[in-house]
Amino acid sequence: MKTMINRKRLINHIEELSQIGRTENGGINRFSFTDEEKKANKLVEDYMKEAGLSVHYDAIGNLIGSVEGTEDLPAILLGSHIDTVPDGGKYDGPVGVLSAIEVMHTLKDQGIKPKHPVKVISFRDEEGTRFGFGMIGSRAVAGTLTTEDLQREDQNGITIEQAMKDDGLEIDHLDTAQLENIKAYLEIHIEQGKVLEFNHTGVGNVTGIAGPLWLKFHLEGLAEHAGATPMDQRHDALTAASHIITEIEKIANQFQDAVATVGKVAVKPNGVNVIPGEVEFTADIRSIDESERNSIEQKIKDFAQNIANDRNVSLQISELQRVEPVLCDEDIQKAIKESIHELEENVVSLPSGAGHDAMQFKNNFPVGMIFVRSVNGISHNPKEYSLDEDIEQAANVLYKTLNRL
Repeated sequence: MKTMINRKRLINHIEELSQIGRTENGGINRFSFTDEEKKANKLVEDYMKEAGLSVHYDAIGNLIGSVEGTEDLPAILLGSHIDTVPDGGKYDGPVGVLSAIEVMHTLKDQGIKPKHPVKVISFRDEEGTRFGFGMIGSRAVAGTLTTEDLQREDQNGITIEQAMKDDGLEIDHLDTAQLENIKAYLEIHIEQGKVLEFNHTGVGNVTGIAGPLWLKFHLEGLAEHAGATPMDQRHDALTAASHIITEIEKIANQFQDAVATVGKVAVKPNGVNVIPGEVEFTADIRSIDESERNSIEQKIKDFAQNIANDRNVSLQISELQRVEPVLCDEDIQKAIKESIHELEENVVSLPSGAGHDAMQFKNNFPVGMIFVRSVNGISHNPKEYSLDEDIEQAANVLYKTLNRL
Protein backbone atom coordinates (compact mmCIF):
# COMPACT_ATOMS: atom_id res chain seq x y z
CA MET A 1 0.00 0.00 0.00
CA LYS A 2 1.34 3.42 -0.95
CA THR A 3 1.66 5.73 2.05
CA MET A 4 -0.10 9.04 1.56
CA ILE A 5 0.58 11.07 4.72
CA ASN A 6 3.87 11.48 6.57
CA ARG A 7 3.42 9.24 9.61
CA LYS A 8 6.61 10.35 11.38
CA ARG A 9 5.69 14.02 11.11
CA LEU A 10 2.15 13.43 12.38
CA ILE A 11 3.21 11.32 15.37
CA ASN A 12 5.94 13.84 16.25
CA HIS A 13 3.35 16.62 16.26
CA ILE A 14 1.09 14.61 18.58
CA GLU A 15 4.01 14.01 20.95
CA GLU A 16 5.15 17.64 20.91
CA LEU A 17 1.67 18.96 21.61
CA SER A 18 1.20 16.46 24.45
CA GLN A 19 4.02 18.12 26.41
CA ILE A 20 1.96 21.29 26.91
CA GLY A 21 -0.11 21.10 30.08
CA ARG A 22 1.43 17.79 31.17
CA THR A 23 0.52 16.71 34.71
CA GLU A 24 2.56 14.71 37.21
CA ASN A 25 0.32 11.70 36.48
CA GLY A 26 1.27 11.77 32.81
CA GLY A 27 -2.05 13.30 31.81
CA ILE A 28 -2.78 16.74 30.35
CA ASN A 29 -4.59 19.82 31.65
CA ARG A 30 -5.37 22.24 28.81
CA PHE A 31 -8.44 24.31 29.56
CA SER A 32 -9.95 27.20 27.62
CA PHE A 33 -8.51 30.71 27.90
CA THR A 34 -5.43 29.61 29.86
CA ASP A 35 -1.71 30.01 29.30
CA GLU A 36 -1.49 26.30 28.43
CA GLU A 37 -4.12 26.69 25.73
CA LYS A 38 -2.41 29.79 24.34
CA LYS A 39 0.92 27.99 24.15
CA ALA A 40 -0.73 24.97 22.49
CA ASN A 41 -2.49 27.19 19.96
CA LYS A 42 0.81 28.83 19.04
CA LEU A 43 2.36 25.41 18.35
CA VAL A 44 -0.61 24.28 16.24
CA GLU A 45 -0.53 27.63 14.44
CA ASP A 46 3.10 26.92 13.50
CA TYR A 47 2.11 23.48 12.17
CA MET A 48 -0.62 25.08 10.05
CA LYS A 49 1.78 27.61 8.56
CA GLU A 50 4.29 24.86 7.77
CA ALA A 51 1.48 23.07 5.90
CA GLY A 52 0.94 26.16 3.73
CA LEU A 53 -2.22 27.37 5.45
CA SER A 54 -3.07 31.00 6.12
CA VAL A 55 -3.94 31.32 9.80
CA HIS A 56 -6.32 33.46 11.83
CA TYR A 57 -8.45 33.36 15.00
CA ASP A 58 -12.17 34.00 14.74
CA ALA A 59 -14.37 35.97 17.16
CA ILE A 60 -14.58 33.19 19.77
CA GLY A 61 -10.91 32.27 19.43
CA ASN A 62 -11.15 29.22 17.17
CA LEU A 63 -7.83 28.68 15.39
CA ILE A 64 -8.42 28.38 11.64
CA GLY A 65 -5.96 27.50 8.90
CA SER A 66 -7.22 28.02 5.35
CA VAL A 67 -6.22 27.27 1.78
CA GLU A 68 -8.00 28.66 -1.26
CA GLY A 69 -9.58 26.35 -3.81
CA THR A 70 -8.89 26.43 -7.52
CA GLU A 71 -12.60 26.86 -8.21
CA ASP A 72 -15.35 29.02 -6.74
CA LEU A 73 -16.96 26.29 -4.62
CA PRO A 74 -18.22 25.87 -1.04
CA ALA A 75 -15.52 25.19 1.57
CA ILE A 76 -14.80 21.85 3.21
CA LEU A 77 -14.09 21.96 6.96
CA LEU A 78 -11.73 19.60 8.78
CA GLY A 79 -10.98 19.71 12.48
CA SER A 80 -11.52 18.84 16.12
CA HIS A 81 -10.25 20.31 19.42
CA ILE A 82 -7.08 20.45 21.54
CA ASP A 83 -8.54 21.21 25.00
CA THR A 84 -8.74 18.40 27.57
CA VAL A 85 -10.66 17.12 30.54
CA PRO A 86 -8.76 17.23 33.86
CA ASP A 87 -5.77 14.88 33.66
CA GLY A 88 -6.87 13.85 30.18
CA GLY A 89 -5.14 11.90 27.44
CA LYS A 90 -3.08 13.16 24.51
CA TYR A 91 -5.16 11.70 21.68
CA ASP A 92 -8.72 12.89 22.35
CA GLY A 93 -9.18 15.86 20.02
CA PRO A 94 -5.57 16.55 18.98
CA VAL A 95 -5.50 13.49 16.68
CA GLY A 96 -8.29 15.10 14.66
CA VAL A 97 -6.72 18.55 14.45
CA LEU A 98 -3.20 17.32 13.73
CA SER A 99 -4.33 14.68 11.21
CA ALA A 100 -6.24 17.36 9.30
CA ILE A 101 -3.13 19.55 9.22
CA GLU A 102 -1.07 16.56 8.08
CA VAL A 103 -3.48 15.91 5.21
CA MET A 104 -3.09 19.51 4.06
CA HIS A 105 0.70 19.27 4.48
CA THR A 106 0.72 16.15 2.31
CA LEU A 107 -1.27 17.91 -0.42
CA LYS A 108 1.28 20.73 -0.30
CA ASP A 109 4.19 18.26 -0.49
CA GLN A 110 2.60 16.63 -3.53
CA GLY A 111 1.84 19.93 -5.22
CA ILE A 112 -1.90 19.23 -5.21
CA LYS A 113 -4.27 22.20 -4.98
CA PRO A 114 -7.84 21.37 -3.88
CA LYS A 115 -10.76 22.50 -6.01
CA HIS A 116 -12.73 23.43 -2.89
CA PRO A 117 -11.40 25.87 -0.31
CA VAL A 118 -10.40 23.89 2.80
CA LYS A 119 -10.41 25.14 6.38
CA VAL A 120 -8.78 23.28 9.27
CA ILE A 121 -10.34 24.31 12.58
CA SER A 122 -9.10 23.77 16.11
CA PHE A 123 -12.32 24.44 18.01
CA ARG A 124 -12.22 26.24 21.32
CA ASP A 125 -13.39 24.41 24.45
CA GLU A 126 -15.09 21.25 23.20
CA GLU A 127 -14.85 19.48 26.56
CA GLY A 128 -16.55 22.16 28.70
CA THR A 129 -14.16 21.53 31.58
CA ARG A 130 -13.68 25.10 32.74
CA PHE A 131 -17.19 26.55 32.42
CA GLY A 132 -19.32 23.38 32.50
CA PHE A 133 -20.51 24.25 29.01
CA GLY A 134 -18.86 22.49 26.11
CA MET A 135 -18.45 22.97 22.36
CA ILE A 136 -18.17 26.75 22.66
CA GLY A 137 -16.18 27.09 19.45
CA SER A 138 -18.34 24.83 17.29
CA ARG A 139 -21.50 26.47 18.63
CA ALA A 140 -20.12 29.82 17.47
CA VAL A 141 -19.34 28.41 14.00
CA ALA A 142 -22.89 27.01 13.85
CA GLY A 143 -24.32 30.38 14.90
CA THR A 144 -26.04 29.00 18.01
CA LEU A 145 -23.79 30.48 20.72
CA THR A 146 -25.63 33.31 22.48
CA THR A 147 -24.52 36.23 24.64
CA GLU A 148 -26.49 34.58 27.47
CA ASP A 149 -24.29 31.49 27.13
CA LEU A 150 -21.27 33.72 27.70
CA GLN A 151 -22.46 34.53 31.23
CA ARG A 152 -21.62 31.02 32.45
CA GLU A 153 -18.95 31.10 35.15
CA ASP A 154 -15.96 28.98 36.10
CA GLN A 155 -15.25 27.99 39.71
CA ASN A 156 -13.60 31.37 40.31
CA GLY A 157 -16.64 33.33 39.16
CA ILE A 158 -15.06 34.37 35.85
CA THR A 159 -17.56 34.34 32.98
CA ILE A 160 -16.84 33.18 29.45
CA GLU A 161 -17.38 36.78 28.37
CA GLN A 162 -14.73 38.04 30.79
CA ALA A 163 -12.31 35.30 29.75
CA MET A 164 -12.85 36.32 26.13
CA LYS A 165 -12.14 39.98 26.92
CA ASP A 166 -9.01 39.02 28.84
CA ASP A 167 -7.97 37.14 25.69
CA GLY A 168 -8.50 40.23 23.55
CA LEU A 169 -11.82 39.10 22.06
CA GLU A 170 -15.04 41.11 21.94
CA ILE A 171 -18.54 39.62 22.12
CA ASP A 172 -19.85 42.32 19.77
CA HIS A 173 -18.27 40.40 16.89
CA LEU A 174 -19.51 36.95 17.94
CA ASP A 175 -21.78 36.55 14.89
CA THR A 176 -18.78 36.79 12.56
CA ALA A 177 -17.63 33.35 13.74
CA GLN A 178 -20.56 31.67 11.98
CA LEU A 179 -19.51 29.94 8.76
CA GLU A 180 -21.75 29.59 5.71
CA ASN A 181 -21.38 28.23 2.17
CA ILE A 182 -19.92 24.99 3.54
CA LYS A 183 -20.00 21.72 1.57
CA ALA A 184 -19.18 19.36 4.47
CA TYR A 185 -17.42 18.92 7.79
CA LEU A 186 -15.08 15.95 8.43
CA GLU A 187 -13.61 14.99 11.80
CA ILE A 188 -11.20 12.31 12.94
CA HIS A 189 -11.56 11.30 16.59
CA ILE A 190 -10.50 8.41 18.76
CA GLU A 191 -13.38 6.00 19.34
CA GLN A 192 -13.31 6.11 23.17
CA GLY A 193 -14.85 2.64 23.17
CA LYS A 194 -14.04 -0.96 22.22
CA VAL A 195 -16.07 -1.67 19.07
CA LEU A 196 -13.17 -1.29 16.63
CA GLU A 197 -10.89 -3.28 18.91
CA PHE A 198 -13.52 -6.04 19.11
CA ASN A 199 -13.65 -6.09 15.29
CA HIS A 200 -9.85 -6.16 14.98
CA THR A 201 -9.64 -3.02 12.87
CA GLY A 202 -7.89 0.30 13.40
CA VAL A 203 -10.29 2.70 11.72
CA GLY A 204 -14.07 3.01 11.42
CA ASN A 205 -16.88 4.93 9.75
CA VAL A 206 -19.23 6.75 12.11
CA THR A 207 -22.95 6.47 11.33
CA GLY A 208 -24.13 9.15 13.74
CA ILE A 209 -23.65 10.83 17.10
CA ALA A 210 -25.99 9.80 19.88
CA GLY A 211 -27.82 12.60 21.62
CA PRO A 212 -27.88 12.30 25.42
CA LEU A 213 -31.16 12.46 27.31
CA TRP A 214 -30.64 12.95 31.07
CA LEU A 215 -33.48 12.25 33.47
CA LYS A 216 -33.61 12.61 37.26
CA PHE A 217 -35.83 10.28 39.30
CA HIS A 218 -36.93 11.28 42.79
CA LEU A 219 -38.64 8.61 44.90
CA GLU A 220 -40.06 9.41 48.34
CA GLY A 221 -41.30 6.78 50.76
CA LEU A 222 -41.04 6.72 54.54
CA ALA A 223 -37.89 6.47 56.67
CA GLU A 224 -38.62 4.12 59.58
CA HIS A 225 -36.82 1.86 62.02
CA ALA A 226 -35.23 -1.07 60.19
CA GLY A 227 -35.89 -3.47 63.06
CA ALA A 228 -39.33 -2.40 64.20
CA THR A 229 -41.13 -2.10 60.85
CA PRO A 230 -42.58 -5.35 59.36
CA MET A 231 -41.72 -6.07 55.73
CA ASP A 232 -45.32 -5.75 54.55
CA GLN A 233 -45.72 -2.29 56.11
CA ARG A 234 -42.73 -0.58 54.51
CA HIS A 235 -42.51 2.29 52.01
CA ASP A 236 -38.91 1.63 51.01
CA ALA A 237 -37.77 4.14 48.38
CA LEU A 238 -34.49 2.32 47.71
CA THR A 239 -36.11 -1.04 46.99
CA ALA A 240 -38.44 0.70 44.52
CA ALA A 241 -35.47 2.48 42.93
CA SER A 242 -33.53 -0.77 42.60
CA HIS A 243 -36.34 -2.36 40.59
CA ILE A 244 -36.44 0.65 38.26
CA ILE A 245 -32.66 0.74 37.83
CA THR A 246 -32.57 -2.95 36.93
CA GLU A 247 -35.37 -2.46 34.40
CA ILE A 248 -33.59 0.49 32.77
CA GLU A 249 -30.76 -1.87 31.81
CA LYS A 250 -33.23 -4.50 30.52
CA ILE A 251 -35.10 -1.97 28.38
CA ALA A 252 -31.92 -0.57 26.82
CA ASN A 253 -30.80 -4.11 25.95
CA GLN A 254 -33.88 -4.46 23.73
CA PHE A 255 -32.39 -1.93 21.27
CA GLN A 256 -29.18 -2.71 19.39
CA ASP A 257 -27.44 0.68 19.32
CA ALA A 258 -28.96 2.29 22.42
CA VAL A 259 -27.37 2.63 25.84
CA ALA A 260 -28.74 3.66 29.21
CA THR A 261 -26.76 4.34 32.36
CA VAL A 262 -27.64 5.08 35.96
CA GLY A 263 -24.53 6.93 37.07
CA LYS A 264 -25.53 8.89 40.15
CA VAL A 265 -27.52 7.74 43.19
CA ALA A 266 -28.27 9.51 46.49
CA VAL A 267 -30.02 7.80 49.42
CA LYS A 268 -31.51 9.45 52.53
CA PRO A 269 -31.15 9.16 55.45
CA ASN A 270 -28.43 6.67 54.44
CA GLY A 271 -28.24 4.89 57.78
CA VAL A 272 -27.52 1.21 58.42
CA ASN A 273 -30.59 0.75 60.62
CA VAL A 274 -32.99 3.07 58.80
CA ILE A 275 -35.35 2.17 55.95
CA PRO A 276 -34.45 4.50 53.03
CA GLY A 277 -37.13 7.16 52.82
CA GLU A 278 -35.82 9.09 49.85
CA VAL A 279 -33.79 8.18 46.74
CA GLU A 280 -32.66 10.28 43.83
CA PHE A 281 -30.88 8.87 40.78
CA THR A 282 -30.07 9.86 37.21
CA ALA A 283 -30.50 8.04 33.91
CA ASP A 284 -28.44 8.84 30.82
CA ILE A 285 -30.17 7.47 27.69
CA ARG A 286 -28.48 7.63 24.28
CA SER A 287 -29.22 6.57 20.70
CA ILE A 288 -28.61 7.99 17.24
CA ASP A 289 -32.31 7.26 16.52
CA GLU A 290 -34.43 9.86 18.29
CA SER A 291 -37.68 7.88 17.96
CA GLU A 292 -35.91 4.87 19.47
CA ARG A 293 -34.64 6.98 22.34
CA ASN A 294 -38.14 8.38 22.90
CA SER A 295 -39.52 4.84 23.03
CA ILE A 296 -36.93 3.82 25.63
CA GLU A 297 -37.73 6.92 27.67
CA GLN A 298 -41.46 6.17 27.70
CA LYS A 299 -40.98 2.50 28.61
CA ILE A 300 -38.78 3.51 31.54
CA LYS A 301 -41.20 6.17 32.75
CA ASP A 302 -44.20 3.80 32.54
CA PHE A 303 -42.36 1.06 34.43
CA ALA A 304 -41.14 3.49 37.09
CA GLN A 305 -44.63 4.81 37.72
CA ASN A 306 -46.04 1.28 38.05
CA ILE A 307 -43.35 0.37 40.59
CA ALA A 308 -44.01 3.56 42.55
CA ASN A 309 -47.72 2.78 42.65
CA ASP A 310 -47.20 -0.86 43.65
CA ARG A 311 -44.80 0.06 46.46
CA ASN A 312 -46.73 3.09 47.65
CA VAL A 313 -43.97 5.65 47.15
CA SER A 314 -44.19 8.97 45.33
CA LEU A 315 -42.30 9.52 42.07
CA GLN A 316 -41.14 12.66 40.31
CA ILE A 317 -39.21 12.56 37.02
CA SER A 318 -37.50 15.69 35.71
CA GLU A 319 -35.53 16.33 32.54
CA LEU A 320 -31.96 17.58 32.97
CA GLN A 321 -30.85 17.61 29.32
CA ARG A 322 -32.20 16.59 25.91
CA VAL A 323 -29.83 16.81 22.94
CA GLU A 324 -30.89 15.81 19.43
CA PRO A 325 -28.94 12.93 17.86
CA VAL A 326 -27.08 13.65 14.64
CA LEU A 327 -26.88 11.31 11.65
CA CYS A 328 -23.75 11.40 9.51
CA ASP A 329 -24.37 12.20 5.86
CA GLU A 330 -24.88 9.12 3.67
CA ASP A 331 -22.74 10.43 0.79
CA ILE A 332 -19.87 11.26 3.14
CA GLN A 333 -20.19 7.84 4.79
CA LYS A 334 -19.99 6.25 1.34
CA ALA A 335 -16.79 8.18 0.60
CA ILE A 336 -15.28 7.18 3.95
CA LYS A 337 -16.16 3.51 3.48
CA GLU A 338 -14.76 3.49 -0.05
CA SER A 339 -11.54 5.04 1.29
CA ILE A 340 -11.27 2.45 4.06
CA HIS A 341 -11.87 -0.34 1.55
CA GLU A 342 -9.26 1.08 -0.82
CA LEU A 343 -6.72 0.90 2.01
CA GLU A 344 -7.58 -2.81 2.39
CA GLU A 345 -9.11 -2.38 5.83
CA ASN A 346 -12.21 -4.11 7.14
CA VAL A 347 -15.08 -1.61 6.89
CA VAL A 348 -16.77 -1.24 10.27
CA SER A 349 -19.56 1.31 10.76
CA LEU A 350 -20.58 2.30 14.26
CA PRO A 351 -22.41 5.05 16.14
CA SER A 352 -20.65 7.48 18.47
CA GLY A 353 -21.96 7.36 22.01
CA ALA A 354 -19.88 10.39 22.98
CA GLY A 355 -20.60 13.93 21.84
CA HIS A 356 -18.36 15.77 19.37
CA ASP A 357 -18.11 19.19 17.73
CA ALA A 358 -19.65 17.69 14.57
CA MET A 359 -23.04 17.39 16.27
CA GLN A 360 -23.36 21.19 16.43
CA PHE A 361 -23.72 21.35 12.66
CA LYS A 362 -26.84 19.20 12.28
CA ASN A 363 -28.89 22.10 10.90
CA ASN A 364 -26.05 23.80 9.01
CA PHE A 365 -24.22 21.38 6.70
CA PRO A 366 -23.46 17.64 6.23
CA VAL A 367 -21.00 15.98 8.60
CA GLY A 368 -18.91 12.82 8.60
CA MET A 369 -16.59 11.24 11.16
CA ILE A 370 -13.73 8.75 11.12
CA PHE A 371 -12.88 6.83 14.28
CA VAL A 372 -9.45 5.63 15.39
CA ARG A 373 -9.25 2.48 17.53
CA SER A 374 -8.79 3.15 21.27
CA VAL A 375 -6.68 0.50 23.00
CA ASN A 376 -8.86 -1.11 25.71
CA GLY A 377 -11.43 1.59 25.01
CA ILE A 378 -9.76 3.92 27.51
CA SER A 379 -10.25 7.67 27.15
CA HIS A 380 -10.35 10.82 29.31
CA ASN A 381 -7.46 9.22 31.17
CA PRO A 382 -3.64 9.44 31.09
CA LYS A 383 -3.65 5.80 29.91
CA GLU A 384 -5.57 6.76 26.76
CA TYR A 385 -3.73 5.23 23.80
CA SER A 386 -4.06 4.70 20.06
CA LEU A 387 -1.50 2.89 17.90
CA ASP A 388 0.64 4.99 15.54
CA GLU A 389 -0.35 2.77 12.61
CA ASP A 390 -4.06 3.27 13.37
CA ILE A 391 -3.64 7.04 13.50
CA GLU A 392 -1.73 6.92 10.22
CA GLN A 393 -4.45 4.83 8.61
CA ALA A 394 -7.21 7.19 9.78
CA ALA A 395 -5.29 10.17 8.39
CA ASN A 396 -4.93 8.32 5.07
CA VAL A 397 -8.69 7.68 5.08
CA LEU A 398 -9.25 11.41 5.67
CA TYR A 399 -6.85 12.21 2.82
CA LYS A 400 -8.70 9.92 0.40
CA THR A 401 -12.14 11.04 1.59
CA LEU A 402 -11.22 14.69 1.11
CA ASN A 403 -10.09 13.91 -2.43
CA ARG A 404 -13.37 12.09 -3.09
CA LEU A 405 -15.39 15.06 -1.89
